[in-house]
This record gives sequence, C-alpha cells and structure tokens, in this order.
Amino acid sequence: MSPLLLNVLYVLAALLYLPFLVYQMVFLKKNRRGWRQRFGGLPRREGAGPCIWIHAVSLGEVNATQSLVVEINKRLPGYDVVISATTDTGYAAARRHYPQRHVVRYPLDFSFAVNRAFDRIRPDAVILLELEAWPNFVTIAARRNIPVGIANGRLTEEKSMRRFGLPVVRSLARQMFSRITWTAAQNEEYAARFRKLGARAENVTVTGTMKYDTALIAERVSGDWELGGAMGIEPEAPLFVAGSTGPGEEGMLLDAYSELRADFPTLRLAIIPRKPERFAEVARLIEARGHVCLCRSIRPDDAPTTDVAATPQPAGAPVILGDTMGELRKFYALADLVFVGRSLVPMGGSDMIEVAALARPMCFGPYTQNFADVAETLLAAKAAVRVGDRADLARVVREFLRDRDAASEMGRRAQDVVRKNRGATQRTVDLLCASLGDGATADNR
Repeated sequence: MSPLLLNVLYVLAALLYLPFLVYQMVFLKKNRRGWRQRFGGLPRREGAGPCIWIHAVSLGEVNATQSLVVEINKRLPGYDVVISATTDTGYAAARRHYPQRHVVRYPLDFSFAVNRAFDRIRPDAVILLELEAWPNFVTIAARRNIPVGIANGRLTEEKSMRRFGLPVVRSLARQMFSRITWTAAQNEEYAARFRKLGARAENVTVTGTMKYDTALIAERVSGDWELGGAMGIEPEAPLFVAGSTGPGEEGMLLDAYSELRADFPTLRLAIIPRKPERFAEVARLIEARGHVCLCRSIRPDDAPTTDVAATPQPAGAPVILGDTMGELRKFYALADLVFVGRSLVPMGGSDMIEVAALARPMCFGPYTQNFADVAETLLAAKAAVRVGDRADLARVVREFLRDRDAASEMGRRAQDVVRKNRGATQRTVDLLCASLGDGATADNR
C-alpha cells in the first residue's frame, strides 16, 4: 500500500476516533498536550554525533528501557540516546527517568509527521519496545537505511495476532515486519508469531524479557520508610498492597479486606490503580464501601504528622489510595503481601517482576496473558499463587498472614527467579551492535 493511500485511511480513522478523543480531553483530561510533537514537530537533537532512538509506548515499557540505556551507554559510549513515548504517563515517566536526555513524543504514523521526526532526531538506529511498529515509520526508516529493531518483543494471540490477521491489515503487516532489521522476542512462542506475521526467520532471536534486568533486587527501596511514615503505616501491622489494579478489581479487594479484618484487625490495605484517571473513581468506591480513603496525594512525606490511622474510623478503614505516580515500588517494598492487578478481570495482567525482585509473597488472578511467561515461571518455582476469584483471594491472603515464614520463603524463591533470568538486555544490545555494522560489535563489552 502506498504511503498516500495509507495517509488517507489514517485520516478516515482519525475522523471516527475524534469524538472519543474529545471525550478523553474534556472529561478524562488525557491527550491534551504534545500535539505539535505528535505531528512531527519534535525539538531538534543537538550535536552531530551518532544516535539511538528508543521508543516505549507507556509507563511499563518506559520502565523497561532503563537497563537497555545503561547497556547502550556501556557498549556504545559515543552514541546519544533519545527516548520517546506515546502516552502521557509514559512521557512523564521518561522525563522523570531521563532528565538529562532528549525525551520526545512519538509521531503519529502520517508520512509527513514521520519524515519530520526523522529529520529532527537523525537516528542511526531505532529500537521499538515490545510491539510499537507502524507501517509508515518502518518503511521510511528502511528507505533512509536506518535499522529498526524490536526489543522485548511480545505478540499476544488474543489481541495482537487477531488485529494483524484482519484482511485489510494482513498484507500491510507482512510488508512491515519483513522490513524489521532484528527482533528480540521474549520467548519462542512470541518468536513464532513474529515469523508468522512476516518477520524473516533469520532476523528473529529469543532473548528473554529485559524486565528481569530492570528490576531492583533488594529488600528496601529509597523513600519507602518516609512513605510509610506519611501514611501512618505501623511496621508491626501487616500491609496488603494491591498494585496496578483495574476496573472491577477494587470492589473485590475491598470485600475481601472487610472479610479478612474479622480475623486480622490490624491488617491495612493499600490500592494503587494502574491508570491515574481512575484515582477519583476508586476513592469514591472506597468511601462507598464504608471505609475512609487516605490518599497519598494529601499526605506527602513532609506533611504534618496527624495520625489519621489512630483516630476512630469505620471498620476496615482507612484504606490507603496510592494516587501519585512513580511510587508503586515503594508501596511494594512496604508490603507484607501483594496482589498484582489487572489479573482478576480480563485485562492481561500487570508486571510481577518488581514484586519478585523485592522478595514479597504475591498472588495474581487468572488473566495474565501480558506476562504469561513470567507468571508460569513464578508458579513453577512455587514463588507465587494464582487465585480464581474474590473468595480465593481472601483464602490465599489469610494463608499468607497465618504462616508468615512460608510467605517469606515464597518471596525469597521469587527473588531467585529474577536472579536466574537476567541477561536479555545484553543479548538485545548484541543485536543492536550487529545491525550498526561499523565496529560497534558484541565484542565491545
């Protein structure tokens, strides 16, 4: 398909999407900024040195870039690294992680926007995290002889393969994936799917997931005690943290918590929703269930030390709401046990590796397609428990609380899983160096 025809199709799709976009901007307060950059008006990269452009869609992918950037700096010290993101949360995280680097928005896939973006960044190679490949972007990169690689490659059967298998999209996908210079797939199943979509077999390599490399192996993290003090979390009171939750899960968690408080009256619950636009919704739900909602946003580390937790409250309260960005790891470090969210509802699951790296006992629901390999590895090592519903969740949490030694041993096994599965980042940068082909080889370690 010609770029002109593809641009026309994008315009038609944009017109259909416009009402939803307006709704997001007005009511959800999303996608209000960065439109000049999305149309290719990126700030120009300074200097004339070589450059690697790394693109990560949202928060999770941006977090996964950290070990990659460190390895590139070590192996290719003369190269600039530019980071781009698509979502507002991803862009904010990239600015936070890389305050001294060139951080930009990813351009929409109109050919004029992509050409403007390439002119301003002038990359020597592009790395796309997981699957953020678009036809015009890949085609224009190929015409400019810029190698494009996919790192941490992942293709789900339920979503990605179905989308790329649509009649209108199938031929476009084959052309696009055939132009990808290299693909670092997380496992052999994903690798086979990339080949099925048109990636050349010799260009697809199984490297594992880089998220094991990014995870911080530790017992504590910087700022966790300050967070605990601000939220009135007593060290001797068990803390149950539900991280990256999705719609429908918070109600189940609150029901399970109310049930558990009968046997464990000092138990505290902290809920950290995955999407910031849901903070207010979850706060209302917590209060509707008869709990006092204690928001992190109104209790910063330097707030007055009025002990909300010590004042008389309805049973099961206060429930802590993590309504700030970038503090999930601190909550996990304070936890005695963790539920990993978006897994009791069919949303594909959230990242379990950070929990494992902190040696915290964890459970998650049946829907873990986004992290299927990680979930199965943890379950096989008896380093996590899968729960089926709210009643099952309450039962498992009760078991964790009754046998703290067994729970701690489960956390240690999870941490061992992280240690044993590191190395994907080095293997990915091997592929990058080989694609540059100018002396930047895998031997430059």
